[in-house]
Amino acid sequence: MPSIQALSSAPSDVPQTVPHALLPFLRSQSQNALTRLYQRPSSCLSILRLLGPLERQLIMNLLWLESAIPVSTMAAWVIPDGNKLYSEALSALVGLHVVQNSTVKLALNPTFKSNLRQAITGGGTTASFGVPAERDERRQPVGTDTLDAYALERWETILHYMVSSGQGQLPTKPSQGVLYLLQRSGLMQSTNGSALQITSAGFQFLLHSPHDQLWSLLLQYLHMAEERQMDLVEVLSFLFMLSTMELGRASIASACEYSADSLSETQKAMLEDLRDYGLIWQRKGSSKYFHPTRLATTLTCLSPPLPTSSTPNTSVTTSSTEVPLSSTTGPQGFIILETNYRVYAYTNNPLQTAVLNLFITMKYRFPNLVVGMLTRESVRKALSNGITADQMRKNVITGFPLICKCLGLTVPFDRLQNPLLPVTVQDQIRLWELERNRLKSAEGFLYKDFASQADYEYVLAYAKQLGVVLWESPTKRAFFGTLEGHANIRGFIERRSGAP
Repeated sequence: MPSIQALSSAPSDVPQTVPHALLPFLRSQSQNALTRLYQRPSSCLSILRLLGPLERQLIMNLLWLESAIPVSTMAAWVIPDGNKLYSEALSALVGLHVVQNSTVKLALNPTFKSNLRQAITGGGTTASFGVPAERDERRQPVGTDTLDAYALERWETILHYMVSSGQGQLPTKPSQGVLYLLQRSGLMQSTNGSALQITSAGFQFLLHSPHDQLWSLLLQYLHMAEERQMDLVEVLSFLFMLSTMELGRASIASACEYSADSLSETQKAMLEDLRDYGLIWQRKGSSKYFHPTRLATTLTCLSPPLPTSSTPNTSVTTSSTEVPLSSTTGPQGFIILETNYRVYAYTNNPLQTAVLNLFITMKYRFPNLVVGMLTRESVRKALSNGITADQMRKNVITGFPLICKCLGLTVPFDRLQNPLLPVTVQDQIRLWELERNRLKSAEGFLYKDFASQADYEYVLAYAKQLGVVLWESPTKRAFFGTLEGHANIRGFIERRSGAP
């Protein structure tokens, strides 16, 4: 049996594995709920995909053992440098109730083990991976291109509505269910009955990858399940089922169609919501059949959740350097940044244009070209919209990938190490950031007019002990404390002065 190698022994330039956003939510669930979830082979397979490589190796080492093994035996497989990572991985599996919590022997949860075995080897009649619909000549087959176009249109409608809010534009409005989800997620808000406006969290949301964006909304959907009187286990099971379904088969030109008859009442109620998000496609709302889109089938894997048809081949160019960002065939597109801060973006996509408008001042628009300027006002607008200075420094200065990420482009790793922006632009962005960060405001109380230096130092020392001092001036015998610490400081002064 192979040893569990320490990830820290890998080269320093290899990024550490980031836990999936769903795992903390699953760890917060009760053991009974997780055991119910593990009764479906598709759920077990999906959770295995979500785990890190070390956790997956531990599961596979224990999966085919018929009995528990001593903890010391498993520990003997671990090299000394990997003890900490091994303990963290084992703790994560215990938190998910995948591994039984015991200090003597190690064994997988019996329900998880039997259903994961079934998922890997096949067999069973649980319909956990969906029930394919019978072929009917009266129903026209649906191609994967149609599903991709549908998913892209639904997802871009959501993002375009968020980006365009408050900009005086009238983009296509998503369904009320989507708007409610955006509002509950804190990505958009309405003040005094006004139209929904994007929040700082919403701008942060736009900087994430489509996969992270999708799971961010789905996590809020899961949090809302209980108040909507939906069975959370059934909701999770359906999402995991969709992630293991087939988008299409190589042997046929059409996409795979599934029957909704085997779904529970909760899962049937989810069809309308997931249709609005672009995860499934149906011929009509009352149809007994559905097709999962690429957004659904890639929920628990690393494949891109959206097709790249809108940007088939894209490059970034600065000065006289052209950088290809995709190797797929098709017409090329470019983002060009000149040393005079002028930006040229070859795109005809409304969403990409709206996102680009967050960072630049638009000058001209043509059918396939947008021209703008990276100005002090546009950078300050991006910062005021919730994009932090660190993100501007990390993303814009190291090769313009902030805009590229929002536009759905990919930046090669070597270009992240070798910045593409001209030095003059880098320095100017830093100066614009410093302008905004010169002053910080905070609510609190100013303490002054102390009777003696000793009284001032005594009260100041107490306030510092509480960690509530924001500013001090020994020459003026004054200091400024936070709003939260005022009650304690006031009580301390009254006790010291003997006041009632």
